[in-house]
Amino acid sequence: MNSDIQALSLRELAGGIRRRDISAREALESHLARIEEVNPVINAIVTLDAETAWRRAEEADERLASGAEAGPLHGVPMTHKDNHLTMGLRTTFGSPIMADNVPQEDSLIIRRLKSAGVNTTGKSNVPEFAAGSHTFNPLFGTTTNPYDPTRSAGGSSGGAAAAIASGIQAAGDGSDMGGSLRTPGSFCNLVGYRPSLGRIPMLPAKNPWAWISRQGVLAHDVEDVRYLMRVLAGPDPSSPSSVALDGSYESEAPGRLDGLRIGWTADFGLGVQVEREVLEVLAPGLGVFEELGARVEAACPDLSDADEVFQTTRAFDFATSYGHLLAEHRDHMKHAVQWNVDKGMALTAQDFIDANSARARLAAAVHDYFSRYDVLLAPAVQVLPFDAVLEYPATIEGVPMDTYLDWMRAACLISATGLPTLSVPGGFTSSGLPVGLQIVTADQADQLLLRVARSFEEATGFHRRKPRLDVPVASTK
Repeated sequence: MNSDIQALSLRELAGGIRRRDISAREALESHLARIEEVNPVINAIVTLDAETAWRRAEEADERLASGAEAGPLHGVPMTHKDNHLTMGLRTTFGSPIMADNVPQEDSLIIRRLKSAGVNTTGKSNVPEFAAGSHTFNPLFGTTTNPYDPTRSAGGSSGGAAAAIASGIQAAGDGSDMGGSLRTPGSFCNLVGYRPSLGRIPMLPAKNPWAWISRQGVLAHDVEDVRYLMRVLAGPDPSSPSSVALDGSYESEAPGRLDGLRIGWTADFGLGVQVEREVLEVLAPGLGVFEELGARVEAACPDLSDADEVFQTTRAFDFATSYGHLLAEHRDHMKHAVQWNVDKGMALTAQDFIDANSARARLAAAVHDYFSRYDVLLAPAVQVLPFDAVLEYPATIEGVPMDTYLDWMRAACLISATGLPTLSVPGGFTSSGLPVGLQIVTADQADQLLLRVARSFEEATGFHRRKPRLDVPVASTK
């Protein structure tokens, strides 16, 4: 029974519970059993509250038995990323400074999941303060990849990605500033979706006008992304950037892409280093889009201003969020976090003037590109899943990476544009490691983004290939 439940998509599991084909208690039993089986190998789940989850599961079944109305995720067990606030449940941000932090409120994304009926069971691992695209921290150690547990699961939503890929849960919440959904999506053969600004308002927020970081979702396929986003998307009066629902997440069957104009870039027009094997895996996918009716050619927006926009905005956001902790706790912060906060605290008026000018030029370049093309394709990550004992890859194709952000530029450059983007399963290496394809569309063109990704995944079927851990996980339908 447990393996059968683990094989279900999110929409199948939720539907089965609502129809009472599966009880919420059976779903929770399967969830907890899978954690017990695989978490010693991948270290994805770092906080667990099984006692409260059992009580909620019993209440969920009783509610259904009484004939009461059930939400779209009624009784579905789910852990949450450990930088999303969970009321009454420890939220550590992967930092010793926050080891005993128990929030008194939920983040909006968690509040909406709970309102839809999710049974919160625990938290998934993150790098310290979600800094970096490899999930390790001094509190809980390293999360590893279900496709090869000696390798990275990516980050910062690496715990969530490893949990989903290994069958612990069908889908989950995450966030993405510099690839934190796309990198683990690529490394773990999932769809990692970073939506347009305002689709999921990020509340509570020290800076409600922040724009470069987004909350989003990870799932095995696009239909589960849509299903989850129908719960999560929508405006909130406390957020000045939130946008109204527009039907972008309604179910849509895969189809042809006739007439679509697609640009492909391997190096983002900037000579960005990408491992040869990554490009070799992705190359056949370009032909898939052509077979679906699209026109594909080498093209990329001018991203020459994107590094400055990303680095200045990121530094400011880190200083805003964590600057108050630096003076008292510097010795307990990892170097990468110190570096980001220090860089933010040192920003001058001229730095902001220069970054705003760069952002204006970047916006004009993006507008020009999308006046001629509908979609941009690129590598989601510059490297294959790497040795999990490393902090980050020191070189790519023999070129040194000067900072821990350099190997993430494939994601960071796109983040700087503010555009909606995702990583979709793009193929496998000869040794069985997943590689993600990054798809980008114009601002607020999320419906097109998901339609293109859905057509590609249906044509290729890469998302159906599951990892083989020592304790095997069932294949999804």
